Amino acid sequence: MNKTIKNILIASIALNTFTACDKELDIDPKVSIDELAALNTSKDVQVTLVGAYDGLSDGNVLGGGNQYIKELLVDDRDVVFGGTFTTLDEIWRKTISTTNGDITNLWMDSYNTINRVNNVLSAIDKVDQAEKPSVEGQARFIRGLLYFELVNLYGKFWGDGDNNTNLAVPLVLTPTRGITSDDSRPRATVAQIYTQVLEDLTKAEQLLPSSLTNTGFATKNAATAILSRVYLAQGNYALARDAANRVITSGTHSLAPTFEDAFNDDANAEELIFRIIVTDQDGVNDLNTFYASSSNQGRGDIRVQSKHLALYSPEDTRGQFFNVLNRNVFTLKFADRYADLPIIRLSEMYLTRAECNFRLGTSIGATALSDINLIRSRAEANNLASLTLSDIIKERRLELAFEGSNYLDIKRNKLKVGAVDYNANSLVLPVPQREIDTNKSLVQNSGY
Repeated sequence: MNKTIKNILIASIALNTFTACDKELDIDPKVSIDELAALNTSKDVQVTLVGAYDGLSDGNVLGGGNQYIKELLVDDRDVVFGGTFTTLDEIWRKTISTTNGDITNLWMDSYNTINRVNNVLSAIDKVDQAEKPSVEGQARFIRGLLYFELVNLYGKFWGDGDNNTNLAVPLVLTPTRGITSDDSRPRATVAQIYTQVLEDLTKAEQLLPSSLTNTGFATKNAATAILSRVYLAQGNYALARDAANRVITSGTHSLAPTFEDAFNDDANAEELIFRIIVTDQDGVNDLNTFYASSSNQGRGDIRVQSKHLALYSPEDTRGQFFNVLNRNVFTLKFADRYADLPIIRLSEMYLTRAECNFRLGTSIGATALSDINLIRSRAEANNLASLTLSDIIKERRLELAFEGSNYLDIKRNKLKVGAVDYNANSLVLPVPQREIDTNKSLVQNSGY
């Protein structure tokens, strides 16, 4: 998407949340409402929803932090962290302290965003009837997505023991000034969090329209695509397949012409099902900060190693989508500092449909082999004549590298990270010490 157009869209989000009255605009033109302020009008609620999107795009959440934390946590020398931030070095080395600032900020900023969503939903009846389904759907999408991320990072993974007793994170569904000693909430179970995730995302899918005016808002397909990801995490392959197929067959999205185009805002509008908008005026792209070389305005802290590069066949253009600076190799996925951040792409839906069809022996929408070869053909990789489950898992790794997906694939497929088991204590984040000190109802994860 042209950057000028992106800036106009960002501006329109803010402008559309206020009345045309100059006096109203002069009062307090901001994108979030103080948590103690009453939400008295439809515009008040919609302003708070914009604030929730702002929270979602925070650099510690889906503005990059969530993704690189997941990638570093399950890395097995596909990359080297060569930066000076000890907090990220701890994550990469799997020696995380409970006072780790990145882990603390991810928790805090995720819950701050959830609280904004809860404020929206608490006042949903104030929203104009024509806007109400969309506003509620978007709010539920954000909350469902965030709880899905939190449960997988701070709790045992689905199916690793008893989901009904394994602890995850506190389940907060009403507005709060914060989880303090006066408002102590224990950790809900993995099963309880997943139940809420599915409820929110299913409701979002029902309420959201197929498209919205401004790119960057949640849509029906965004909810469906994340639902597919959730079902895949649970090993519910039939529902994961069907959700992925709904997105593919909706006709709303299409693959970008080339793999490189999938990360070019001028060519990827139809491939990105949900994105975090970044412009030179607003938004954060911390994947650029840590993955991109200094020649692309990044720090160059996360450097791709030969082990990863060896996964690609010589003709595969995905294996050529790197640049070299001072003998270090960097991915070009996040080379544009002001490019939108892909949260879920259409290629993932094809890969999910292929895997689920393969596991179930079905061919809903297409055969598993044809879906995999579709993705490979776009990357100019040679077609496969036959298919194994390992081929499909590898294809996900090649296509979705560094986007945050490897964490889910390692955990759900029970794969080792080097000599470390998928369910090792070191591959689960600690509850931040700040939260333990404040909320005496919280129990720390094993190993910390």
